[in-house]
Amino acid sequence: MNESAPPPKDPMRSFRGVMAGTLLLEAIVVALALPLVAKLGDGVGTGQGLLVLGLVVALLVACALLRYRWVIGVIVAIQLVMVAGLLAMTALGVIGVLFLLVWGYLFWLRRDVAKRMAEGRLPSQQQ
Repeated sequence: MNESAPPPKDPMRSFRGVMAGTLLLEAIVVALALPLVAKLGDGVGTGQGLLVLGLVVALLVACALLRYRWVIGVIVAIQLVMVAGLLAMTALGVIGVLFLLVWGYLFWLRRDVAKRMAEGRLPSQQQ
């Protein structure tokens, strides 16, 4: 009987799923700032509204490009733009700071998993 071992699990593939979920959640939260821009801000057709719409599109595009290594730099750049959005709209800056903390934690976890994977200490690597 030909019994082949299952392929080894790739923890980074799971991490891309976490990143995709976080980007989608962030896009939804940022899109929910549009009614705030319409009521309390200058309006959706102004710079504030275009900034929010641009960030939503950028987050969704980054989600589609997660298979590339360089997208991490794009995600960090989007977060910095959101934090800088504090000058245009306080709520957007606060959202940016919160998600910057989330992404910092996720990147720390990614680094820890990569270190453990290199050392062979992951549970999936144990015999």
